[in-house]
Amino acid sequence: MSVTFALALTPDLLRLVALPVFAWVAVRDIKTRRVSSGVWIPLALLGGVLLVWDGWLARSAGGTVWTHEFLLPAVISMGFVVPIAYLFWWVGGFGGADAKALMVLAVLFPTVPRYAVGDWTLPLASPPIGAFSFTILTNAVLVGVLIPIVLAIRNAAAGRVGTVMFVGWPVSVERIPETHGRLLETESGLSRGGLDLDALRMYLRWRGRSLSDVRENPEYFRDPATLPDDPNPPTDGAITAEVRSDGGTLERDTDDDAATPPIDHDFDDPWGAVAFLEDIDHSAYGTTPEELREGLEVLASRDRVWISPGMPFLVPVFVGLVIAFTYGDLLMSLLV
Repeated sequence: MSVTFALALTPDLLRLVALPVFAWVAVRDIKTRRVSSGVWIPLALLGGVLLVWDGWLARSAGGTVWTHEFLLPAVISMGFVVPIAYLFWWVGGFGGADAKALMVLAVLFPTVPRYAVGDWTLPLASPPIGAFSFTILTNAVLVGVLIPIVLAIRNAAAGRVGTVMFVGWPVSVERIPETHGRLLETESGLSRGGLDLDALRMYLRWRGRSLSDVRENPEYFRDPATLPDDPNPPTDGAITAEVRSDGGTLERDTDDDAATPPIDHDFDDPWGAVAFLEDIDHSAYGTTPEELREGLEVLASRDRVWISPGMPFLVPVFVGLVIAFTYGDLLMSLLV
């Protein structure tokens, strides 16, 4: 905030810690799609302390500094960005980490920080709305819009033209156990939605099998009678060192996979999809039995499939944060 006291720069300098933290969580989100809730607690506490500090400085300055440069932006940040983050999480538009990140940003950046770099003062373009967290959010949304364009260019350059070229790309089925995203194929063709690959890993770990096992003898595994009597914990589907690279777990069911499969293929619960979803004590990312069966059928019969990488929103958030720190508000620049 633009208070002319020397101490007023100190809270803004402390806020710079957000840059390396958000860089780390963006990289981790790309690699694992998992960010510990413990990351946000120190930032939220720091934000709370700096918010009080800024409020005291602005109150001491009085006049428009208190009302327009602190109070109004802080109200917008806490009263708009926090509720919208919670709302988007509640309707499924954001993941839990995405919502927590935006809430932390609302506390940490209620007003516009200022940094003197030589003859420049950053951000270069002063955001018209003083709530800096709102600027970060709009920047992140604009960066996120570019992702489908980049995917489309990549696919078009490889000669892959179609409706799904904006949301995904083809990968070898052998890479599926170590890939995050969502399957974009069904037995009847390409689809804009399909089996979540984390849910697939949960299912395979629950059965104690790998995807290569399933592909070697799909007829056997379609029979729900081959489900293990004592299934393994499904975990949360993350790609971890404790799990074999092909998606299976160290513990396996010892039934004879090579046994002749039943002639009657009209099972009540093909692949044991319903049994799996009823046995686990939480949702497999909203996966339905039909989605699980469809995904297994596709992966058991094809060597290459289309997937949506599902770029984690924390990556655009980090990029939006860097842009906000250096340039300012992209949206207002485009509109003006």
